Amino acid sequence: MQFFGGSEISPSPPAPTQSGNNAHMMYIFNRNGVCLLYREWNRPLHTLDPQQDHKLMFGLLFSLKSLTAKMDPTSPGKGNLGVPQLPGQGCSFHSFRTNTYKLSFMESPSGIKIILLTHPKTGDLRESLKYIYNLYVEYVVKNPLYAPGTPIRCELFTTNLDQYVRSIA
Repeated sequence: MQFFGGSEISPSPPAPTQSGNNAHMMYIFNRNGVCLLYREWNRPLHTLDPQQDHKLMFGLLFSLKSLTAKMDPTSPGKGNLGVPQLPGQGCSFHSFRTNTYKLSFMESPSGIKIILLTHPKTGDLRESLKYIYNLYVEYVVKNPLYAPGTPIRCELFTTNLDQYVRSIA
């Protein structure tokens, strides 16, 4: 990619298909920034090692949350940045789009952050992220063998997650 003076531009991804091949990656972080789950469906380039990738993604989310909290024109008192907000509190972002992907984001009241990267022409995924969170609660949180804060290894959760993401994206 060249920014100035060249004819080469970043290629646009192919249009979304009905085959469910439009989801690229998904992250689930806890409130401390620990990546509990990372799934990959359609990622052609692997440029970073997974630890760097997770740190960069969490840093991006933290920065975007800080920016939206600082830019909120309706809140005279800015709360503690980095503290999860309840739904409806403060100004938050739900997604952003580039020429190659769309990032959709949801944070639960308990601080669980779900990030889904999809094709840039994918529509609003807020309800889908809520459904994924409900899968997380059903199969992970309610599992007596799961230790909070550890990576998710529940086969039922990942199987249902993969099926659902293929159907929405």
